[in-house]
Amino acid sequence: MNNNPKSIKKVLPLVLATAIFMQMLDSTILNTSLPSIAENLNESALNMQNAIISYVLTLALFMPVSGFLADKFGTKNVFIASLVLFSLGSLFCSLSHNLTELVVSRVVQGIGGSLMTPVGKLALIRTFDKNELLKAMNYAIIPALIGPVLGPLVGGYLVDYLSWHWIFLINIPIGILGIVLGWIFMPNYTSKVIHFDLKGFLIFASASLLLSIALEWLGNARNITPVLSVFLIGFLMLYFYYRHAKKEGNPIFPLDLFQVRTFRVGILGNLATRLGISSVPLLLPLMIQIAYHQSAVVSGWIVAPMAITAMFGKSFVIKILNDLGYRKTLMFNTFIIGTLICCLAIPGISNSIYWFVPILAILGFFNSIQFTSMNTISIADLRNFQTSSGNSLVSVNQQLAIGFGVAFGLIVLKLFEGDTKLIHNEIHNAFRYTFLVIGTLTIISAFVFRRLHFRDGENLKSG
Repeated sequence: MNNNPKSIKKVLPLVLATAIFMQMLDSTILNTSLPSIAENLNESALNMQNAIISYVLTLALFMPVSGFLADKFGTKNVFIASLVLFSLGSLFCSLSHNLTELVVSRVVQGIGGSLMTPVGKLALIRTFDKNELLKAMNYAIIPALIGPVLGPLVGGYLVDYLSWHWIFLINIPIGILGIVLGWIFMPNYTSKVIHFDLKGFLIFASASLLLSIALEWLGNARNITPVLSVFLIGFLMLYFYYRHAKKEGNPIFPLDLFQVRTFRVGILGNLATRLGISSVPLLLPLMIQIAYHQSAVVSGWIVAPMAITAMFGKSFVIKILNDLGYRKTLMFNTFIIGTLICCLAIPGISNSIYWFVPILAILGFFNSIQFTSMNTISIADLRNFQTSSGNSLVSVNQQLAIGFGVAFGLIVLKLFEGDTKLIHNEIHNAFRYTFLVIGTLTIISAFVFRRLHFRDGENLKSG
């Protein structure tokens, strides 16, 4: 292990970035490859959703316990173990001969994925001072922006020119790099653990599982009643957890986290704004393929500029936040993102698809500002004893928020698709109206950040 604090601080954001990139790429690369995998495994393409659902549910189950495991066994030990599990799961996926083997392998992947990003982020929070954290997080979080954009494009090329097995094998060299860097540069922080709140974990994990199941069903549900029932039970379990946490001396997620204004607003803001933002990387390639009759590779290239401008945007985030503060930045930035999503409804079916390129390029830039700002303000005022549980809860919230956003976008699209008079039997109009709805919702969500004080986040300013 490297004990030089300067070299650790220099490389640690890269260590976390490798984990985030691998997870985000894997979460999106599979979508374009399911038909090819189904054909090779002699399965129905509809049954292949189990390969996605098994991974999502494993994340929902194990992510809440990431903070406790890191405190108990050390951030370095848990992080490296999670990368090993994710890499092994990826190898097993590539070697799968049937759907059952693939689903089991995805569960192994999911266990690794549920731990590596929250634990890596926790090590970052504990290594950097508050006035250094924004810069460190800014670099580490870029893969979270480019992964969902590059996933469909990379997946399309790998399937078309090699085979579906490579969408999993591509994770292994990235995983090995992360393991080597983690072994050398990852600090092994531990904390005094009084006891593990098993009852609280079971209640919260059940709520997270049920909500994740409902979200996965929601996008393809023909009968909405059972889905709403699962949603209701999931929210009921959250209420039971609230009752439990009020009485428990050391709950897995203490309620006093929500007494911290920046944490409370960060959690709510993440949930609200991602309802609109999360569905765009899915809906736009769908529209280009279905309405404009273009290939998956073409749709991938149309969306690709978002990744380039997201990386470019990171150069401006710190200066913008230092000049304007978190309250103004998040309010104006969310408003701009919502307006840009609405602009995706402007080009008609007779317009060139390349009209979307400048809109998406600008959107990528402001997304970069949004995610860095939301992720750092959420943990800005947490005390040292709150970082493990708070960081784990932020990760769970983000996972559910992305799921809510994708499901919400698909539901709105299906509602417009079913109203043939409104869309004049033109599927392109259904997509346009959907972008208007989710864009408007994103604009409204900007008001969540009004609850921030204008001085919130000043402790994160660098220099």
